[in-house]
Amino acid sequence: MFIDQVEIHVRSGKGGDGMVHFRREKYVPRGGPDGGDGGKGGDVIFEVKSTLNTLSSFRQNQKFKAEEGARGGPSQMTGRNGKDLVIHVPPGTVIFDADTGSLIGDLTQPGQQLTVCKGGRGGRGNQHFATSRNQAPRTAEKGEPYEEKRLRLELKLIADIGLIGVPNAGKSTLLSALTNAKPKIAPYPFTTLEPNLGVAYIDDDTTVVLADIPGLIEGASHGAGLGHDFLRHVQRTRVLIHLLDGLSEDPLADYSQINTELSLFDPNLGKKPQIVALNKVDQPEVRERLVKIQKEFKKRKVEFISISALARTNTRDLLIKAHQTLQDAPIPEVFEMPAPVYKPKEDPREFEITREGAREWRIRGIAIERAAKMTYWEHDGSVRRFQRVLDALGIKDALRKAGVQDGDTVSIDEFELEWQE
Repeated sequence: MFIDQVEIHVRSGKGGDGMVHFRREKYVPRGGPDGGDGGKGGDVIFEVKSTLNTLSSFRQNQKFKAEEGARGGPSQMTGRNGKDLVIHVPPGTVIFDADTGSLIGDLTQPGQQLTVCKGGRGGRGNQHFATSRNQAPRTAEKGEPYEEKRLRLELKLIADIGLIGVPNAGKSTLLSALTNAKPKIAPYPFTTLEPNLGVAYIDDDTTVVLADIPGLIEGASHGAGLGHDFLRHVQRTRVLIHLLDGLSEDPLADYSQINTELSLFDPNLGKKPQIVALNKVDQPEVRERLVKIQKEFKKRKVEFISISALARTNTRDLLIKAHQTLQDAPIPEVFEMPAPVYKPKEDPREFEITREGAREWRIRGIAIERAAKMTYWEHDGSVRRFQRVLDALGIKDALRKAGVQDGDTVSIDEFELEWQE
């Protein structure tokens, strides 16, 4: 099954905890601190794999978690870094933040990588906290917390030439005539329920990729029929073959309708180079109307080529003409986002204090919540260090101004602390 849109949850690895440890060796009664640092958590990285062409691998698994960093050891041993999690996606995958809708990255080239969640750094062991006044510190850091995001992945097929037109215009038949693709073909509207790709050979050294885009109907730009699901694939193509159904009551009206839907969905689509082709010219009734149809299009200064996809009449000429147009078509701009991607928009030092009861308070903020998660609450030295963080961020003064009293409960993330002056 062709899957071109999916939501997933990704989480990087937490950093390994630093260690509180002292050297223990015979004849060395006062060994100094030698607790090692924790290892870095793994990143979550998307990588383009050229052999993939759908997002179907995400149907069974929508949750991805990178490996955590290992805990630091004695004798200043640093914990092992967590392995990065590499998620493979097909070329043309666009990544959005599912919660905000913001664009994160556009992956188009084989091997291209994008880091979406950075692993937490390892916590420092107590060896880093020794001073001349405190030579035996019982202070260390836990690993930095992980990052997590809900992402929406959309696949926009990358093709040189796109086949567009009303349902049952013969696009799938044309694709099979021009390429080695074998799409499902039947005389019903919307036989094609998913885009098909094929490779056409211009000569021994030149190939082009064609995409059969499912038929569009009036209102497609507003989601009618298969509209929104497939109009996005047209955005990737550089040249469009606009196939008209010769048996239609009004091919000119079909032509105008499709172009209107393209422009409504994305104004740039209406500016793409088009090769207009009237199909089914092998049918007697179409040949009878051919001169009249040519005159109608000529009045509007639209040139087209008449073909029969079924009989393969003029299909090679159409392909050559499309390839010639492709040579002069502009290369589309590609949005690229440097890694790492996720950076907080607000100042991480900012915080918010809210009163949740007569004697209950809650503090929210990136830096203070991270510091709380990295604190060893069972070690007095680590608690004192956290109190210095409260001072440095100005949280203590802000709580006093808000009216905090001895014995009040102050919550930071999942931690509950008792306020004491």
